[in-house]
Amino acid sequence: MDLPVTTRPVRPDDGPLFCRLWDRLSPETVYRRFHAPLRSPPADAHRLVEVDHDLREALVAVVGGEVVGVARYDRSPADPGTADVAVVVEDAWQGVGVGRQLLGELTQLAARRGVRSLTADVQADNDRVVGLVRRLLPGAVLTSRHGVYAVQSPVPGAAAPVAA
Repeated sequence: MDLPVTTRPVRPDDGPLFCRLWDRLSPETVYRRFHAPLRSPPADAHRLVEVDHDLREALVAVVGGEVVGVARYDRSPADPGTADVAVVVEDAWQGVGVGRQLLGELTQLAARRGVRSLTADVQADNDRVVGLVRRLLPGAVLTSRHGVYAVQSPVPGAAAPVAA
């Protein structure tokens, strides 16, 4: 089932909305996103809402004035054509297409900005996210290391690098 929701770029004043989202995430969802059993938002949580919308980008899904999902990328300082991506969706909104919508929009935005390759770490038993990666990033290579897939994917629709 796909249930489209309103999305927009994250804003610095979204901090309180992120805190409320955090309170609605189950321990399993937090673990799946951060690969650790965090009980409170990361110490550098302000970084989650402070992005430059180029090297670091985040899109939020908003329902009823509340953030219910976030997709973000951080470009590699060594290679700005490569970006690490992550997605989290509130438990009550999982399975209805919010993650797919956010990742799809973020991927298109990254392609327009010159990102050619996406990376991510996904727990190998996270069937929902593995399925999402396989659907939205059909060229992705998933390499298993200690129960975690290292994902490497060309960005669909990105222009190929031009030789100098």
